[in-house]
Amino acid sequence: MARFPLPSVPSRLIDIEVADSRRRSTPVAAADPDLQAGEVREGHGEVRWLVGVGAGAAKDWRAAGAALVRAAQADDGKPARAVQVELGAEANVAELAMGALLGGYRFKVSAETTPGLQTLRLVTPEAAAAEQVVERVRELAAAATLARDLANTPSNIKNPPWLAETAERVVAGVPGLRATIRDEAWLAEQGFGGVLAVGGGSASPPRLIELTYRPRGAGRHLLLVGKGITFDTGGLSIKPAEGMHLMRTDMAGGAAVIAAIRAIATLGLGVRVTALVPAAENHVSGGSYRPGDVVRHYGGITTEVSNTDAEGRMVLADALVYGIRRFRPDAVVDVATLTGAMKVSLGLRTGGLFATDDELAARVVAAGEQAGEAWWRMPLLEEHVDAVRGELADV
Repeated sequence: MARFPLPSVPSRLIDIEVADSRRRSTPVAAADPDLQAGEVREGHGEVRWLVGVGAGAAKDWRAAGAALVRAAQADDGKPARAVQVELGAEANVAELAMGALLGGYRFKVSAETTPGLQTLRLVTPEAAAAEQVVERVRELAAAATLARDLANTPSNIKNPPWLAETAERVVAGVPGLRATIRDEAWLAEQGFGGVLAVGGGSASPPRLIELTYRPRGAGRHLLLVGKGITFDTGGLSIKPAEGMHLMRTDMAGGAAVIAAIRAIATLGLGVRVTALVPAAENHVSGGSYRPGDVVRHYGGITTEVSNTDAEGRMVLADALVYGIRRFRPDAVVDVATLTGAMKVSLGLRTGGLFATDDELAARVVAAGEQAGEAWWRMPLLEEHVDAVRGELADV
């Protein structure tokens, strides 16, 4: 294990306090509609910073919150410990708070720790309503931060057992949320051939993380499945060295569903949710699976391996069939870093969305717009079925 300080997982968020502007106070910062969103300028008098909110759209307030926190943390190398910002009744407190909570995020493994911003105080004439808004936003920001932390943790620390143990720890104590960790013996007994094939080249055995949330009175059941490759060399179809160090984030889909179900349970939403994360390392050794291998997945479908760097499809095939047959959900959403082709097709800031249900696809796109995450629906055509048929296997 590491012999140096590691950031805690999940990271500590800054505290956001709410105060009534009708009580006398001295602001350190103030929102300014005359500045571009996210622009920070030196203030005057007792106001240290002016933060631009532009036209006042939701994204403008989020940019302002992020910019304010970054300015406070970087001020002449002496980060401010507390900042008080004065807001009018028109302020979008939710977006400002979200920007502040996420905008100052840093994950760094270092022998030295520099105290950063600890507290952001929002002074508003709508204090009572703002407090409720901030409480909800904090839970959502905590989920995003957890997903970031899991993805950023170095892979000499983060292997499949570590990811499983950490998932179990972060959901412990959340009402209604339960974790079950399936080990390699269980995976073999159940026939998870894809997960076992991908994980066979690593000294760290694979895991299936199973998280369940079933509140009273819940009707519809949502299944979340996230790719959990804690490091991806590409296997025998090895990746180029350039960029391989970033493959610690190849479990970002798994991180997202762990964080999502935790947030759903913490907020007490009235929907049943199951989250599955097939976790494995795609390494090179005498036990690695090979191009040309035929692998039998959970449920019996076989796959002919043409490229061992398509390992995400291998582990997701097991988890998706298991989740659908075992839990019979009303809707299924899987999240994965599957291919750089999405970056080529859509750029760096838009995700590809494949869906078999128009209504669900529209709701995902709408949710992305609200969260500031763009999605673009990709085609699923009949001809694609023939394109993936295997010569020696089903697929």
